[in-house]
Amino acid sequence: MSERSRPATLVVNDLYEPKGLPMQTSPRLRLPRLLALGTDSRLARGYLAVFALSVLLMLVLPDSPAAMAPMLLTAPLSLFGVALPFGPGTEGGGPGEALAVGLWAAWVLLCALVNAAALGALGAKRSASTPVRSNVRAGNLLAPAFDNWLARAYCAVVAVALGSFLYAVLLSPDPGFAGIWPLIAAAPFSFLAVPLSLPAEHSGIPGLGTLVFTVAMGLAALVNAVLVGRLAHGMRGARR
Repeated sequence: MSERSRPATLVVNDLYEPKGLPMQTSPRLRLPRLLALGTDSRLARGYLAVFALSVLLMLVLPDSPAAMAPMLLTAPLSLFGVALPFGPGTEGGGPGEALAVGLWAAWVLLCALVNAAALGALGAKRSASTPVRSNVRAGNLLAPAFDNWLARAYCAVVAVALGSFLYAVLLSPDPGFAGIWPLIAAAPFSFLAVPLSLPAEHSGIPGLGTLVFTVAMGLAALVNAVLVGRLAHGMRGARR
C-alpha cells in the first residue's frame, strides 16, 4: 500500500467507527407505546385479565345478559361499533360472515387495548418536557380532561350527544330514543345514570328526571375525558 492511500484509509475507518460514541449493535426495537401502556402496570394488566374472562363468559353463555360484558368493558369505543357495517349479526354466511365477525373481534380487541392503555397512563410519570401550562395545573385532577386536543374532541362529541338529547326531550314532540347517544358516548359509567334518574323521573317534579340524567351523563363523560387526557399525555411523552 502506498503512503498516499493511508490517510484516506484512516478517514474511512473514522467514519465507520467514530471515537467517543457508543456503537449501536441493533436499532431500538421497542413495543408501540399504546401496547406498552396497556401492559406495563398492574391496573392495565388486571383490566385485560377481566376482559379475557368476560370474553370466555360470552363464549360459554352467549344467550345470557353476561354476554354483553366485553362490550361494556371496552366502552365507549366498542359501542361506536354499531355504526360499522359488520359484526356478529352480519348475514350471508360463509367467508363473508366469518370475515365480518373477525373484523368486529379485532375492533373490540383494539378497544380493550386503548382502555388498558388509558388505565396504564394513570400511573405513568409526566415527562419533563410537558408544556408549562400543563405543569401549572398538575395538581388538578380534572386538568387532563381539557388541556389536550384528544380529550377536548371527546368532550365535544359528548356535548353534541347531550345537546341532541336535550333538544329531543325539551323541544321535540317525539323524543324517541334520544338518550341512547349520550349513553354510548359516556359509557360505561353512563349506564349508572339510568337507575339514578328513574326515581327522579317518577318523583312528580317536572324535568327532574331529565336534569338528573343529564348531570349523571356529564359526570360520566368527565371521568372518561380524564382517562382520555391521561392517555394523550402518556402517548405524547413517548414521542418526546
